[in-house]
Amino acid sequence: MSRVRTWSLVVLSAATLGLAGCSSSSSGSTTTGANQTTPTASATVSTIPVADRSPAGTSGTKPAVTVPTGTPPTQLESSDLIVGTGPAAKAGDNVTVQYVLATYSSGKEIQASWDSQPFTFTLGEGNVIKGWDEGVVGMQVGGRRELIIPPSLGYGSTSPGAGIAANDTLVFIVDLQKIN
Repeated sequence: MSRVRTWSLVVLSAATLGLAGCSSSSSGSTTTGANQTTPTASATVSTIPVADRSPAGTSGTKPAVTVPTGTPPTQLESSDLIVGTGPAAKAGDNVTVQYVLATYSSGKEIQASWDSQPFTFTLGEGNVIKGWDEGVVGMQVGGRRELIIPPSLGYGSTSPGAGIAANDTLVFIVDLQKIN
């Protein structure tokens, strides 16, 4: 018997791209200092090298995303561009975020919730791509985090729509607006 996977969708202009994907579990992360996030268990997360980070920008405004040059990473990379305050987001929390997405294949921004509306999902339940379920854990409200997500934690060999190639590496900047 085959299983059908339902994809949650967000819209960019006329192109519809999915953020949902494979299920995952994440047991959390620990902030080891400004601009560094380290997993506590299941995921392997590296810090984005300083030279490859996007500019921090200003909290509450749409950030600019910079796609690094060179070979994309093969594991999740993460760095806090702005550190938030309050409790850290954890698996099971319903979170509301704003994001900007760029891809290695295009080298530019292809989607942004800032152009439409914030995105809400339950962290750690497989409602989004695995790179988000692992990479958003530990964020605090008001924080801005850059995630570089390899295909294995993104969409893999499946292109969900225009702008994201098969086996594409994704570059997200995520602002955590609230933990519901």
